[in-house]
Amino acid sequence: MKGNYIFEYLDEPKFKKCERSVKKYNMFAFKKLVFKYYPEMKEGNFLGEKVNEDKDKNIVSYELVLPTDSLFTKVHGEIVLHYDVYTNKNIILLKSITPEDLLLEGHSTELGAYKGVMISKQNAQKDIFKVTLLDMLNK
Repeated sequence: MKGNYIFEYLDEPKFKKCERSVKKYNMFAFKKLVFKYYPEMKEGNFLGEKVNEDKDKNIVSYELVLPTDSLFTKVHGEIVLHYDVYTNKNIILLKSITPEDLLLEGHSTELGAYKGVMISKQNAQKDIFKVTLLDMLNK
């Protein structure tokens, strides 16, 4: 299983937009992704949780949780890299980074922050409510 794997994309423009959003709003996760996780994956050390395996087609699906703030995780969910490994072709197919809607919105417009957490413009009141509620529960 060890070897040099190459990256391909399911939807490269969309994936790159999400990747740039992660870079803009969570530099620590981006640095881990680019400088630690990608090189390890290219060497054949597949990171994250194996979620599916198709032995007939030699495809293994993984989900890798990127490091982020716990408050962000409670409000928006974890930042997760979804990818497939084609073991017989030495290809890693990068599918998406979630929460995709928030990351794509962050790429197209400048997102605000409330108490250090990104706030979606589409769901601003809902996100502010979640942050305020979590802050009150922690006190």
